[in-house]
Amino acid sequence: MSKDQTLGGVVLFVCILAIAVYGWLVFFSVWSLLALQLTGFVAVAGVLAIGAWVGWVMATTPPPKPLEDLDNEEFEAGKE
Repeated sequence: MSKDQTLGGVVLFVCILAIAVYGWLVFFSVWSLLALQLTGFVAVAGVLAIGAWVGWVMATTPPPKPLEDLDNEEFEAGKE
């Protein structure tokens, strides 16, 4: 068994265990409302964080050169 297969088995086991714990928290625990609130918050915050990152990248990235400038540079480079 390779190292990758062992790691894959560990990840599989941990994820199945996490599903069981989350199911218990949601359906049988006195903390069910908190578990659902935290899940919803983390999901929405994650999507909004990705949106904020995309906006930041768009706001801080310089615009590309116009195509006309690129064509002239390639033409002049070919003359040399």
